[in-house]
Amino acid sequence: MKTTLLDGKKPAKFDKHIIGNLLLNQATPDEVRQEKLLIGVRNEAGDIYRLIGATKPNSFMNAVEELGELGLIDELQDSDDPQDGYDAIFREV
Repeated sequence: MKTTLLDGKKPAKFDKHIIGNLLLNQATPDEVRQEKLLIGVRNEAGDIYRLIGATKPNSFMNAVEELGELGLIDELQDSDDPQDGYDAIFREV
């Protein structure tokens, strides 16, 4: 899986837990957006500051599970369709 921070967006205070729990490779925003499945992570201000891209559905599901175990919720969990290009958007409860 690939990840990137978005310029001008402040990382969330829980960001170090994401990096510690998921096996992520740093990439450019364009490289991450080319992945098949895209996860956005919101900071406390409600801005998406981190992108996580997964090529395989299995990797995507593992990331979703790990983010959920960190106490984050997926805004799109009840939706069957991507929103604004994201397959999942996580934020703090």
